[in-house]
Amino acid sequence: MLQNFYDKQSKTTVFIVSAIALLVLPLLLQGMGNFWVRIADMALLYVLLALGLNIVVGYAGLLDLGFVAFFAIGAYMFGLMDSPHLTDTFQWFAQTFPQGLHTSIWLVIPLGAAIAGLFGILLGAPTLKLRGDYLAIVTLGFGEIIRVFLNNLDHPVNITNGPKGLNQIESMRIFGLNLGRPLEIGSFTLNSVTQYFYLFLILVVISVVICHRLQVSRIGRAWMAIREDEIAAKAMGINTRNMKLLAFGMGATFGGVSGTMFASFQGFVSPESFTLQESVMIVAMVVLGGLGHIPGVILGALLLSALPEVLRYVSEPLVQLTGGRLDAAILRQLLVALAMIGVMLVRPRGLWPAPEHGKLIALPSSK
Repeated sequence: MLQNFYDKQSKTTVFIVSAIALLVLPLLLQGMGNFWVRIADMALLYVLLALGLNIVVGYAGLLDLGFVAFFAIGAYMFGLMDSPHLTDTFQWFAQTFPQGLHTSIWLVIPLGAAIAGLFGILLGAPTLKLRGDYLAIVTLGFGEIIRVFLNNLDHPVNITNGPKGLNQIESMRIFGLNLGRPLEIGSFTLNSVTQYFYLFLILVVISVVICHRLQVSRIGRAWMAIREDEIAAKAMGINTRNMKLLAFGMGATFGGVSGTMFASFQGFVSPESFTLQESVMIVAMVVLGGLGHIPGVILGALLLSALPEVLRYVSEPLVQLTGGRLDAAILRQLLVALAMIGVMLVRPRGLWPAPEHGKLIALPSSK
């Protein structure tokens, strides 16, 4: 009993210290410049994406290489609703909404999640009988199809503005507060990127709670049964068809929400932001951190999103040593790849893998 009490106390202390650190972090980074806060903001967006993909890959064991498509769907949905593109392109839209839509965040987040979730189910429906490499190829094709459509839907009717992308996307507004403008609190100024950090942090916390509740629920256990052995799961009475569709749909909702936040944060979206490389990077975050383990997935997302920026300070001296014969961007990618290979060789189950169930069960001692 006493040991359990101390364990609960230590967990509570860790949570409180972590919460205080996360609240203070952007204020400290802001003093070093907005660049570092932007890195933290993008890291939180990647955490959202990794948590969504972890439902599909980590819980249900469905290899999805086209997850960035849902990210793009959410981003373009918000871009079309809160940019002047539709007003400038379609006269009937300008007459119906002369001031633009100016969508509320309380509508944007559920709508982005719903549309992306619908596309996730549409992706999952024809792939129910596919596994492994075949499933990966189909999902990869889906991601590329979405990117190609976004890149070419500028004629004969200009819907997405093609490779030019959508610009002048409005910032998020919450309770009349425009996150795109600095907020004055007495003599202290909260920059726009700092305000977005707190918004993204709230979404990440909500997502972690949802993922945890899913993991320990009957649905989560059904997903894990499918991941371990689909035939055995079906023999136990699990409706594998519905569970797979639910995994695709639930995972896609996280991508849609993250996409809406990305469009608002950047103020510009184009097909170049949603390439296959982004999908592979999100999968790498989940695998590198630890499949099916929420803390590990968060750790993998934070490391892989921040590592390329940190390596700028390593690659630039190396480029200077070679007299400029090496390209800094390519060298950074090489260093990231070498770091990932090294980690997977040393920790094949991820940096923070899920505990093995057998080790959690205390076997009764024989007397």
